[in-house]
Amino acid sequence: MIKHVRFDKKKRVVDELIRRIEAGVMADGFLLPGEHQLAEEFAVSRGTLREALAELKRRNYIATQSGVGSIVTFDGMALDQRSGWAQALADTGAQVTTDILRLEAVTRPDLLSRFGSDQFIALDRLRRTPDGVAVSLERSLMPACGGLESLPSVGLIDNSLTITLAAFGYIGANGDQWIGAEALSDDDAELLGRPAGCVFLKAARTTYDRRERFMEYVESWLDPLHFRLHLQFGASK
Repeated sequence: MIKHVRFDKKKRVVDELIRRIEAGVMADGFLLPGEHQLAEEFAVSRGTLREALAELKRRNYIATQSGVGSIVTFDGMALDQRSGWAQALADTGAQVTTDILRLEAVTRPDLLSRFGSDQFIALDRLRRTPDGVAVSLERSLMPACGGLESLPSVGLIDNSLTITLAAFGYIGANGDQWIGAEALSDDDAELLGRPAGCVFLKAARTTYDRRERFMEYVESWLDPLHFRLHLQFGASK
């Protein structure tokens, strides 16, 4: 009976946190409150809470980094929920896989005046549906400092940029994003397996951390058949 009660409490915590994550309340990159705070909120023991977090980690909803905490890594529903992007393919429960195309140090003199440096770490990623169809191409630039300069040699932690940035003290707090439509270049069309000139949605996002440091500039090309824009305004009902 004791085990059964503990299982029910664990399931309640897991189900509620999954609900928040999939609804975008806790978006990709969100740093969960500490164990003590969560245990108090759900009225469970620290042991039960840790079991629930372990289950979420096993199911790839979160990742845990020593010295940082538990961070949401689920992106099957939201590409950037706080900015209004949601994947239409998530409606079917489909997940995407990510191929890393490039992770290297680059020099960008054209960005010196904008970010105060011309030294960056570049990360290019291609996302695919389970049947192998490429649905997005993302090119990120991070500052080549604060430990991030080691990424080309050590790689990403848990294959997650969000977790890696957080491990080095970069947790997103604010920024801006521009959204439009653009024809793919010949090279990008080839990467995405589309005809040259095919029009994709394009998002350009700049993110700063809680200390107002620049942490990422990313340009994303998104298949409009799999992504849509959702904006909510006014009082929620």
